[in-house]
Amino acid sequence: MNIRIALLAALLLAACATAPVPPAPPPPAAPPAPEGAEAISLLGKPLARPAGSEQQENDLAAARATYDANPNDADAIIWLGRRAAYLGRYREAVEIFSVGIRKHPRDARMYRHRGHRFITLRQFDRAIADLEKATGLVRGKPDEVEPDGQPNPRNIPIGSLQSNICYHLGLAHYLKGDFERALPVYRRCAADTTNADRIVSVSHWLYMTLRRLGRVEEAERVLQPITIGMDVVENVSYHKLLLMYGGHIAPEELNAETLSGMDGPTIRYGVANWYVYNGDTARARPILERVVTEGPWPAFGAIAAEAELARLSP
Repeated sequence: MNIRIALLAALLLAACATAPVPPAPPPPAAPPAPEGAEAISLLGKPLARPAGSEQQENDLAAARATYDANPNDADAIIWLGRRAAYLGRYREAVEIFSVGIRKHPRDARMYRHRGHRFITLRQFDRAIADLEKATGLVRGKPDEVEPDGQPNPRNIPIGSLQSNICYHLGLAHYLKGDFERALPVYRRCAADTTNADRIVSVSHWLYMTLRRLGRVEEAERVLQPITIGMDVVENVSYHKLLLMYGGHIAPEELNAETLSGMDGPTIRYGVANWYVYNGDTARARPILERVVTEGPWPAFGAIAAEAELARLSP
């Protein structure tokens, strides 16, 4: 009898050892936003849906017609979600990409775009889960150019699927204040940069991550390839900030510029953060508050300013 029990126990242990580990449950969903709001800020403020343009409405209608004609087409799903997000319909976009994931569970693009919009909605743990899933799905595969939904003046896409997965994953860790986890991701992104725009965007967040970790000498080395004459098409704000970090532009001068759109929160968060890691939170706080007040709230700089103010709050 003892031998039989021992054999049974051994078989059970072997089965447990070889059984697949079930996937971790998804992070809990954020509480629903109040009626009329698209999201809740990290400071507890309801965030209203941004206004869109007539052209964006037309683009969404065209994307919906394409989707309705072939609702199982992966590209149609992705463009429907992207067009909804450009109109500030971020929760709707998340639902569209969730449908895409159910229909195309091996398509990394669905997780990449949903992860991006979870960042916009301040749901960082859910963003990280999606972007890590996307990272696994593209591992060992050739990269692909990611077409722009809002083309730059030269109509030249500057991003790729894998570079955008990497960039947004690092950002989600950074916005959580988990700089230790953001660092290796941004280092990986930096190793794969292929154009000036990607160099300055990744270098900006990598530099700030290193400074927040107190690794000043390593941060200074990030600035070595950055020059005034770089051919930057889209990410001019990041380029200016890197030049500021390198001493070519004074923080006060950059903060005093008249800025619009996403440039405002991007530049002003970078200047405020400069004061934070140089120990001058008294100068940082009013700039951070201005970013949060003026927005636009979907900008990464605005999200980062909220996160910093939340950390600075008593």
